[in-house]
Amino acid sequence: MNDKNYVTLKDVKENPIVKSFIFASNEYLGSIGYTEHGFRHTTIVSELAGNILKYLEYPQRICELASIAGYLHDIGNVINRKDHGQSSALLAMEILDNMNMPPEEIAIIISAIGNHEEEIGEPISPVAAALILADKSDVNKNRVRNPKMISLDIHDRINYAVERNFLEVSKEKKIISLNLDIDTKISSIIEYFEIFLSRLVMCRRAANYLGCKFEMIINSQKVL
Repeated sequence: MNDKNYVTLKDVKENPIVKSFIFASNEYLGSIGYTEHGFRHTTIVSELAGNILKYLEYPQRICELASIAGYLHDIGNVINRKDHGQSSALLAMEILDNMNMPPEEIAIIISAIGNHEEEIGEPISPVAAALILADKSDVNKNRVRNPKMISLDIHDRINYAVERNFLEVSKEKKIISLNLDIDTKISSIIEYFEIFLSRLVMCRRAANYLGCKFEMIINSQKVL
């Protein structure tokens, strides 16, 4: 670690507890049929959360805190899927405290993690808003563990139908756009809204918190 009180994303990624918990979380969720929640997902959410704030010209350290929150946001799945946002926040608090991160930075991260799920979450800070947008944007066929089961599970079917997902941030236009390419032979667009409408509402609130409008484009057509 390069400084006793300056915990970096690299430090967090190299923490053996973090590595073990992310791996175990993904294994446990796989055993009960959930989509991928491992290093692929955490890395994508981490990078995207930091970049959202970077493109909106937030301070570099705030951007890194968003990246750290993104990397740790799902480790609570190692305990249980239910209430994993709160479990993840509590585990992150202990891990970061043991790494000597300042309490004020830990507070920013754990409050964001504890608010990333649509059932109870709110965009209560820039880091929380960025984490919400990053996490809810990761809908992609690469998250499906068993493509043979997509006819039985609507969540897997929708993820498997998404060929490309891209979140675009325009500071000048004050627009955050979620762009999806969906194979409608696998899943209809209405199925996407049937399952993910609450997530899109949360994304809209998060974008509004950041002073932006949220838009959604599916197969090159604006739908929101």
